[in-house]
Amino acid sequence: MVMTQPIFLIGARGCGKTTVGEALTRACGFAFVDTDQVLQARAQMSVADIVTQEGWEGFRARETATLQSVTHPSTVIATGGGIILAACNREFMRSHGVVIYLKAAVSVLSGRLEAFPEDAQRPTLTGKPISEEVREVLAQRDALYRETAHHIVDASGSPEQVVNEILTALQVARAS
Repeated sequence: MVMTQPIFLIGARGCGKTTVGEALTRACGFAFVDTDQVLQARAQMSVADIVTQEGWEGFRARETATLQSVTHPSTVIATGGGIILAACNREFMRSHGVVIYLKAAVSVLSGRLEAFPEDAQRPTLTGKPISEEVREVLAQRDALYRETAHHIVDASGSPEQVVNEILTALQVARAS
């Protein structure tokens, strides 16, 4: 049986949701959507500008609407790191597809964010240095990521390694 359920990728900023998502779509022939990219295109503003104009509450409301609108069969959906903060989003993803938590150590996440600062389109959440912010945010969110996920995958390897781990987890789940 071929899987057509959407696959939601969740995890902290820098865990590789977009990069892994794009590689995963090639491996399984699914479409790819990044909720942050869609949200920004629809708003014609960056996340930082939305937050400045509408606050985090306005941004989170847009994020929920975007998540629901892009959820379709045979789609890999890379989500924003904070999408799991809303209980309705956690429940929606769990009930409408397979949720993969791309978990990586603070040092890996910080290193990626420092190496590719332009990829971090989000305003700072704490105003602190990247490694401190990542540590704090991950401490606050890890339990929510775990609660939401059907599978937890080590995201510290190359995109190809992470995709292989995801595909293995999905095959094992289908077989059981």
